Amino acid sequence: MSRLSQAIAEGDGISILVEVADAAGAHAAETQGADGLVAHRSASEVRASSQLPLLHLGGAIAARGVAADAVVVGPDLALWDEANALGLECVVRVSDADELERALEQLDPEILLLSADPDSEDDLLEVLLELLHDVPAGKLAIAELREATAEDVAELERAGVDAVLVSAENVTALIPAEPPEV
Repeated sequence: MSRLSQAIAEGDGISILVEVADAAGAHAAETQGADGLVAHRSASEVRASSQLPLLHLGGAIAARGVAADAVVVGPDLALWDEANALGLECVVRVSDADELERALEQLDPEILLLSADPDSEDDLLEVLLELLHDVPAGKLAIAELREATAEDVAELERAGVDAVLVSAENVTALIPAEPPEV
């Protein structure tokens, strides 16, 4: 089990993964109680400033030389193989039931990133909860809901989501004081 999956699986309640742009953002997120960090291009800078688990959003090819613990890939065998060869844990992004089914059949990932189209007219939280319904037991699910509210985080936790990927605006407000009743 890698540092990312371990942090998500072992935490009490839902884990908060915060997307950061640089070392200052990483420090702020860590200070506010983030369980992990997410970076696009500045993963090496973020890694140098924090020891929290780090998820790289750039894909396996962009991850060469990046000091990340895990990388987001689509349901593509070539990227999956490349990321594994680099020693990175793969987080497979899926945005609909067909992608989820294909990812489970072809890759059998340990961690899934449930993602909804932010430009969709559908309620993003509802889309994520619907996708979660099809995630098999034993898989870790991260919900990508960048503008999540504390109520959204609580609802995701009650539904069984293991972590939520958010933007860095107000991490403290998203971290529950204690796990919700289930």
